[in-house]
Amino acid sequence: MPTWSYPAALAVISLLVAGLEALFPWRREQKRLRPGLVSDLVYLVFNGHFLGLALAAAAAPTVGALVDAVSIQLGLDAGLDLRLAAGWPIAVQIVVVLLGLDFIQWCVHVALHRVPWLWTFHQAHHSVVDGEMDWIVAFRFQWTEVVVYRAAQYLPLALMGFASEALFFHAVFGTLIGHLNHANLAWDYGPLRYVLNNPKMHLWHHDYDAKAGEVVNYGIIFSLWDYLFGTARVPDHPPRKIGFDGVENLPRGVFGQALYP
Repeated sequence: MPTWSYPAALAVISLLVAGLEALFPWRREQKRLRPGLVSDLVYLVFNGHFLGLALAAAAAPTVGALVDAVSIQLGLDAGLDLRLAAGWPIAVQIVVVLLGLDFIQWCVHVALHRVPWLWTFHQAHHSVVDGEMDWIVAFRFQWTEVVVYRAAQYLPLALMGFASEALFFHAVFGTLIGHLNHANLAWDYGPLRYVLNNPKMHLWHHDYDAKAGEVVNYGIIFSLWDYLFGTARVPDHPPRKIGFDGVENLPRGVFGQALYP
């Protein structure tokens, strides 16, 4: 098992990226002590720790029953182990988890924008407006959206039997990239921009002027899915405005957004 807890890693990553924003701000006029900061701190703590624990506890019996049912249907109840990844080297598990889970998340993210009833969940994240785009909004997600993401990931993870170290690495690395994607930094990582999502690229995902079918840059950790599927777009200037048409009708606080859908 990892010797670090995820909340400790989250705290270290948050302090690191906040420090980078202070040293290398892209939008120098943006205030660090801004309206909505307390609400985003609640999101950070709740989504970064408590919601995950609650979902894991709620899902464990159901996922266990599903794994047993699938094993029986596949005729694997006679001593065969369905956990295909359990014997793989940890480095291989890490790569497969990073790529596999990120592609699942990319697909879910596309659905959140293109399926109208799922978009109501995702609006909370796109309630980020000008003057608010910084590292901490990476955790501004309405709780039902987190349920959708986790539901898409739990069963394949349980079936494959990945080591906790691989899952922990994905969680920590994903948090680092997520913080950086939303940070007030003018970074694109040079040639690595075609592989890794980055602040310049992700800012265009929040473009206010994008219509429903024109949203781009769905990547979570990796940008490569967007380049492969033709949804990448990174102009050489920032968007005119961020948010979405109708954002002013969305509740601004974490509790109002939790009930909104």
